[in-house]
Amino acid sequence: MDINKSMRTDLASEAHRMLKNGRRDLSPLPGVEAAEEEKNGFSLFRVRVLDEQGSQALGKPVGSYCTLEAERFFPRGDERFLTLAETLADVIREMLGDEEGSTLVVGLGNTEITPDALGPEAVRFVFPTRHLKKTETALFEAFSEVAVCAPGVLAASGIESARQIAALCQEIHPARVVVIDALAGADPERLCRCVQISDSGIAPGSGVGNDRAPLSREMLDIPVLSIGVPTVVDASYFGDASFRGWFLTPKSIDEAIRSGARLLGYALDLALHPGLTVDDVSALLE
Repeated sequence: MDINKSMRTDLASEAHRMLKNGRRDLSPLPGVEAAEEEKNGFSLFRVRVLDEQGSQALGKPVGSYCTLEAERFFPRGDERFLTLAETLADVIREMLGDEEGSTLVVGLGNTEITPDALGPEAVRFVFPTRHLKKTETALFEAFSEVAVCAPGVLAASGIESARQIAALCQEIHPARVVVIDALAGADPERLCRCVQISDSGIAPGSGVGNDRAPLSREMLDIPVLSIGVPTVVDASYFGDASFRGWFLTPKSIDEAIRSGARLLGYALDLALHPGLTVDDVSALLE
């Protein structure tokens, strides 16, 4: 489908397609590199924003963005869930790099609004080990040290998520932060069907115009990896400018959030704890 160039999207892959008039054109752009590959049967679209020129063109901070696309987010019982979770884990592991140390996994979003509940739902499937590593070191020696939190939203706490996370980082000193959040997309056909992983951080709520303090390496002084799924699209996509500022979500959003949250949680467990299998994660969490 054609994508309106004036529409806002959190996905670097969609922003790149907008600049290419809706085509999957990999020819060079000033300050931007793009590549596409197939990974275990899934499409993986990579975008690197190299400098300020590329940032201005794409509307994204300097950094790397990987978008993994699937036909849909398969439920746990589907055999394709295993392949998709392992493939996503490989991409996450690659983006995390070789840096050692503990990880703080943060689920951003509002559990009272289904399309925004992805983050808090996903961290329910992330296995926290920080307390176990400190008390049962020998037993959990093969596990990485992981802490999990879901700070809620500004309207519920009166404190911006970024401020809460910054305070928590000062207390527990993680080596890196992984943030999970729902995103806004520009193409209805890709809603709840792709995952973007980025090392550029994230601005909570920015996809729907609620700009908050960003979570980034510059703010926290440690690497920040963001993982997101587009769950809403600007209603003006359908040609009526009077709907600008309204957002639409699939009618099956409840199922999509459940499946997507489990997928992201499992993939993170596989990425953060090498050697675990999907069955191991199920045994530990469900």
